[in-house]
Amino acid sequence: MSQPVCPLSAIPKGEAYRWEVEPPIAIFHTEDGEVFAIDDTCTHQDASLADGWLEGCEVECPLHASRFDLRTGKVDAPPAKKPVRTHQVTVTDGIVHVAVSDAAPNLPPGV
Repeated sequence: MSQPVCPLSAIPKGEAYRWEVEPPIAIFHTEDGEVFAIDDTCTHQDASLADGWLEGCEVECPLHASRFDLRTGKVDAPPAKKPVRTHQVTVTDGIVHVAVSDAAPNLPPGV
């Protein structure tokens, strides 16, 4: 089920928003105007991907530079080996809605 999170205007293009759910979800607004949602925690170590660097449809983890594809959650650069969960995003009347995935999250050890 989709839940309203925030106005799209709250996430400037090229930025991310950390949604405080359990586990946290990062919502990215790309320079092209697309919106994606993935688990906020890097699968390698406890770091917020919302604090990472967004380039195109990839985010680079601020801790050890693992890169994740926002469309698929797949890892594009080590040291992370496991993908992050992706979540379905819709924008209705300027409000970002996220449908949280039923899949189990790939959290790093100790999280």
